[in-house]
Amino acid sequence: MRIALGVEYDGTRFSGWQLQENVITVQGEVEKALSKVANHPVRIHCAGRTDAGVHGAEQVVHFDTDAERAMRSWVYGANANLPKDVAVLWATPVSEEFHARFSARRRSYRYVIYNRNVRPTFLAWRTTWEYRPLDEQRMHEAAQSLVGEHDFSSYRAQGCQAKSPVRTVLSVKVSRHGELIFIDIEANAFLHHMVRNIAGVLISIGAGEQPIAWAQEVLSVRDRALGGVTAPPSGLYLTGVGYPEEFVLPQIQASSALW
Repeated sequence: MRIALGVEYDGTRFSGWQLQENVITVQGEVEKALSKVANHPVRIHCAGRTDAGVHGAEQVVHFDTDAERAMRSWVYGANANLPKDVAVLWATPVSEEFHARFSARRRSYRYVIYNRNVRPTFLAWRTTWEYRPLDEQRMHEAAQSLVGEHDFSSYRAQGCQAKSPVRTVLSVKVSRHGELIFIDIEANAFLHHMVRNIAGVLISIGAGEQPIAWAQEVLSVRDRALGGVTAPPSGLYLTGVGYPEEFVLPQIQASSALW
């Protein structure tokens, strides 16, 4: 049987999603918990790997098992064996054609900026602090130049291993709620550090360091060395993954941690 899971996690203390030796990862913790429920080793596959310090509000994974368990048992059994900063939200059987990564058609991220002159305490590791006043309207206007299919070489990490730098951004929205600024972006797929590099450029524009047209100029040069600063991981959340309608997955409400 192939089973899909929805997983949320606070990435603060993890060395990223992907399994690695001698460090704590989200994948490692979830696999250990599921293996106890299944009574056999479990290997999971995710919709998108996240870096160290990045959070997941709606990560989707799948695994194969011969163990017969109720879906409720997978959820509550896994959570009983997971640390408090990771939780399985739902479980559902899926066909063998489903793959958490390769079946996905779109992914959504939210970048959260705490914009005030004094650093935060309670949200220190779950937002990115920016002490300079930011103009979210300038940021939103600049971000619209990134919508559509483009070569995002200037917005990906220099060590990115993707075969092609071309991605299609479906929407970008920058909004403010009090001292919090949200950058919500949806695309068919993302490059390594793409959202954080976009956030870095938009922060510079919002602070008045660069003109609104700079986001487009960075995109056009197709050279990461001429791009902006990579924003910190603490403000980044994977918020959703979209699949074809044939794969009927539960719809969850985004965690209240995302405001």
